[in-house]
Amino acid sequence: MTKKILFCATVDYHFKAFHLPYFKWFKQLGWEVHVAASGQTRLPYVDEKFSIPIRRSPFHPQNLAVYRQLKKVIETNEYDIVHCHTPVGGVLARLASRHARRNGTKVLYTAHGFHFCSGAPMKNWVLYYPVEKWLSAYTDCLITINEEDYTRAKGLQRPGGMTEKIHGIGVNTDRFRPVSLEEQHRLREKHGFQKDDFILIYPAELNLNKNQKLLIEAAALLKDKIPELRLVFAGEGAMEQTYRYLAEKLGASRNVCFYGFCRDIHELIQLADVSVASSIREGLGMNVLEGMAAEKPAIATDNRGHREIIRDGKNGFLIKMGDNAAFADRIEQLYLEPELRRSLGQEGRQTALRFSEARTVEEMADIYSVYMDKKEKSV
Repeated sequence: MTKKILFCATVDYHFKAFHLPYFKWFKQLGWEVHVAASGQTRLPYVDEKFSIPIRRSPFHPQNLAVYRQLKKVIETNEYDIVHCHTPVGGVLARLASRHARRNGTKVLYTAHGFHFCSGAPMKNWVLYYPVEKWLSAYTDCLITINEEDYTRAKGLQRPGGMTEKIHGIGVNTDRFRPVSLEEQHRLREKHGFQKDDFILIYPAELNLNKNQKLLIEAAALLKDKIPELRLVFAGEGAMEQTYRYLAEKLGASRNVCFYGFCRDIHELIQLADVSVASSIREGLGMNVLEGMAAEKPAIATDNRGHREIIRDGKNGFLIKMGDNAAFADRIEQLYLEPELRRSLGQEGRQTALRFSEARTVEEMADIYSVYMDKKEKSV
């Protein structure tokens, strides 16, 4: 009988962005790959896709019906492995797998960044920590992507459960690679930028956690010192109009570019001078790693995910949360010192290679192999 794995997440684009190499790996081994998530995105290497309307809010009443749908899918298909991702998708899939797990299905959960972390609001600890502690009883392997979460996860996991740490979800270091100055100029022309623009790139959803407000304020501090400064937000989100208004209010509208969703994000990164990130909470910081892979120096807020990859002054700079003046100072320093940009960028490329797609697929293959032939019942 063909072995089967189900991947579950809140939205299907999560898989397209981060997990296709794992789908491909299972297909090459002859497994059936199924996916359950909200959305209509077409995914390669998938035998069966269940479009289930999982809601991002854990309190949305529709998620009760979603739980029933997931439970039926899981029990009908008798999966060997269920691997869940994202906070709400991870909760619902693990709850829906309880009966199947008693019959031998192995349940894995990748935490892409616990909501309860150092510096997180108390409400996050009150709400999310007890839930994760409870769900550990229904999780055979809890996978983390940074050192802080790994240490905390070891305290969460029950006897018999495994805790692992991998190097993120994998950067495609062939796609995200450095380009020549001539190619950078060609890409700038293609995407509507000027050859002499000083471009900061931040590919991220426009939301409160990604905290684009800090970057807009930093750009406003520099608008007279660096007239050719261009802060490029590649992404969409609920905060777009608020951030547009803020840029206008601070007189920095011409310095801030709301590019929107971009399918060729590697090109925007390659045409930039500096990679920036201002998030409050981050599991790892894939956008920073992608910038590093393209030899862009990084300036990022000091959080657990950014600390995992940035060594201050070696491959980028870490900035205290909320310190827009310090952020502006580092931007100006990199503007004035092209040789520093080059050296930090080259060191960043070496960092990104340690988080490459090839390495993380290998790490996940080692984890999966522990469970691929197991079908003993769990208690």
